[in-house]
Amino acid sequence: MRVVVAPDSFKGSLSAAQVCAAVAEGVRRAVPGARVTAVPMADGGEGTLDCFRTARAGELVETAATDPLGRPVAARYALSGDGRSAVVELAAASGLPLVADVPPDPLRADTTGTGELIADAVRRGAREVLVAVGGSASTDGGTGLLRALGVRFLDAAGAELPPGGAALARLARIDGSRLPHAVRATRFRVACDVTSPLVGPAGAAAVFGPQKGASPAQVRELDAALTVFADVLAAHSGVRVHDLPGAGAAGGTCGGLVGLLGAEPSPGAPLVAEAVGLPAALDGADLVLTGEGRVDGQSAAGKVVSAVAALAAERGVPCVALAGGVAGPLDELHALGLTAAFSIADGPRDLAGLKAGAAPLLAALAEQAVRLFAR
Repeated sequence: MRVVVAPDSFKGSLSAAQVCAAVAEGVRRAVPGARVTAVPMADGGEGTLDCFRTARAGELVETAATDPLGRPVAARYALSGDGRSAVVELAAASGLPLVADVPPDPLRADTTGTGELIADAVRRGAREVLVAVGGSASTDGGTGLLRALGVRFLDAAGAELPPGGAALARLARIDGSRLPHAVRATRFRVACDVTSPLVGPAGAAAVFGPQKGASPAQVRELDAALTVFADVLAAHSGVRVHDLPGAGAAGGTCGGLVGLLGAEPSPGAPLVAEAVGLPAALDGADLVLTGEGRVDGQSAAGKVVSAVAALAAERGVPCVALAGGVAGPLDELHALGLTAAFSIADGPRDLAGLKAGAAPLLAALAEQAVRLFAR
């Protein structure tokens, strides 16, 4: 019997790798000779680097970068064992927590540090880069990131603009002539779990600007500047990102990556699944066990369980979710391909008790679930 174990972490309790270990123990209790393939998963947020590194025999690379206000910071990204693929979390060098020690500066903050991480990965040979956006401190349309890769953003006099989203109000021309061939040859994907467009009342500045310290007046200033950016970008590349769903993610970083680097945005879990090799791992499987801390109706909206279930369904493989808690209705998950979902709770327990005993409870539940399919 071949079983693939592909869960998210149980937040506040077990990492995805620890969940895999506990579930694998239960599988082998039920079927001692079972072949278990562990593929720790994530949804593009916390834990993505570790999942990628584990699945692709990779390493965490630490390098010097700059924080959203241009101060030095050490940040890490994940590089696959063969050096051809990388995962970069925007929050590692451009996240809001990095500037929590100073008053917010939403007009000037930018994403240069994330670009520096990507540049380092490309220099090392990566030709596929997954950028996990989220937790950004800036509203710069990703221009800091792009500038670090070689793109120039110029005003009407041909002078380079200073960092930050507000300066984009003076943008007249984009010069991509210094973008290295290696960057042009790289496939970029963006793990993006929001549908906000770049500009407008539901755009990057309006929805996320206040979280980064922007006043109502600054929100209007940033939205107007991003509109100029989108206009110039459309003239430069022929790609319109003004109202593209997801373009507003991470202060418009997704929009900038799509417009200038041809990046492919997608919900995080499916992108992580591809990056860690889950589709190939599922070929020939008899059963897939997935899970997360809580499975409910929201799990169908791009979470790990829904992504794994959909991939399993494509191959006709039953897929069972093991979770800390399960709450219906689960109709959408079943429609996606989830066979069933079960909670690790073996009786009345409080949340603290479930977290403390999650590993043995998962092993016991996995054993019982596998017995239903063993032959």
